[in-house]
Amino acid sequence: MLIYNMGIKWIGRGYRELKFSEMNQDSWAELQLYLDTCLVPFTAMSGKQSPVEATEALERLRDFLDMVEIPFKGRIMTYPAFHYTSSEMSMTLNTLSTELKDSGFKYVVIMSADGSFEKMDIPAADLLLSQQDLVQKLEEGAITRYVGECIRELWRK
Repeated sequence: MLIYNMGIKWIGRGYRELKFSEMNQDSWAELQLYLDTCLVPFTAMSGKQSPVEATEALERLRDFLDMVEIPFKGRIMTYPAFHYTSSEMSMTLNTLSTELKDSGFKYVVIMSADGSFEKMDIPAADLLLSQQDLVQKLEEGAITRYVGECIRELWRK
């Protein structure tokens, strides 16, 4: 069984790759001008999933994140995933977004393949992308283009 480790991401830095876990205060100060967007993966699991279902949820999230991580590599830093949902999820994700901005990110984007943001109030996040919500509104082939447009529009503001 393959479980995708959401806590380690690679960011481009010229010809060299820099591991998320290798970021130190000096490299963060240097790269902060370029890495202005924090991507927070949200798996939205309840804890009732079997190991197989948890793996499938992580794989769906990985594939959804690829729509942002691959085309916008070098400007987005993916943080460790928030895996479980709770009754206080809006407040938790809003507080997290505020703290990420306080740490130096200009934008916070929260993405979930299986969770919905329709009933959540997360004003500190700049963009909420739910594949579950988008599938109901868009044709499947249009989701990738829509997600890219949302990111570019965020940066134009």
